[in-house]
Amino acid sequence: MAEIGKYNTLRVVKEVDFGVYLDGGTHGEILMPAKYVPAGCQPGDEVTVFVYTDSEDRPICTTETPLATVGEFALLRVKSVTSIGAFLNWGLLKDLFVPFNEQKAKMREGGKYLVYVYLDDESGRVVASAKIEKFLDNVIPTYEINQEVSLMVIGETDLGYTAIVNNLHTGLLYASEVFEYLEPGQRITGYVKKVREDEKIDLILHKPGYEKIDKISSDILDVIRKNGGFIPVNDKSDAEMIYDTFGISKKSFKKAIGALYKQRLIVIEAEGVRLV
Repeated sequence: MAEIGKYNTLRVVKEVDFGVYLDGGTHGEILMPAKYVPAGCQPGDEVTVFVYTDSEDRPICTTETPLATVGEFALLRVKSVTSIGAFLNWGLLKDLFVPFNEQKAKMREGGKYLVYVYLDDESGRVVASAKIEKFLDNVIPTYEINQEVSLMVIGETDLGYTAIVNNLHTGLLYASEVFEYLEPGQRITGYVKKVREDEKIDLILHKPGYEKIDKISSDILDVIRKNGGFIPVNDKSDAEMIYDTFGISKKSFKKAIGALYKQRLIVIEAEGVRLV
């Protein structure tokens, strides 16, 4: 059976002037409009498509790629606000609906909001909610130490960056262990450092066994990060400028940025040093 709001591999059952129909199981035959049909596609072929509902709530197939599927979080921009709710751009012809009762605060046109995409049981439509907390931390985390996980950055706190782990839990990347600027909505790979007794998850970005950053390199990265990811000082700068900026000798500075460069954490430019 085809799953609404997800990718499905379905068999083409017939071809018509305006597209092809795919076998959707209990959903019956589902149309894929002609503009989405791959070249040479014919009855009997299997095609991987995204299935959602059209303006009349009928299942429809597309080969376009949405910015999020059912069960995922995404940072999406509001295209319009109406009397019934907000509509978000999620990369498809039909916008993603957020009812008023699923908004934390009234959404504004042009604004970006972190939402969870889900299938509404009553209407059968794919919709979204900005009340993401109710979709997180509902199951006990059973991660192993150093387990690789997918992360989506939520925001920055005094301790570091909060992130969604595998679309199921929230976790924390400590500022002292993050040597790059992270933006809300950014998707990255991370690793589980520890699952604490209170079931909170501590995260790290580098692979286990990754070369550790020494204190001087860490301090340099912290200064660059606090200056927006770029500092107008490099290995060609005079020793006095380097000391005024970082409080270290030019020799120590050159050694540290050389190590950071090898680890691909920075790039050394003619005008200064920039975070990767």
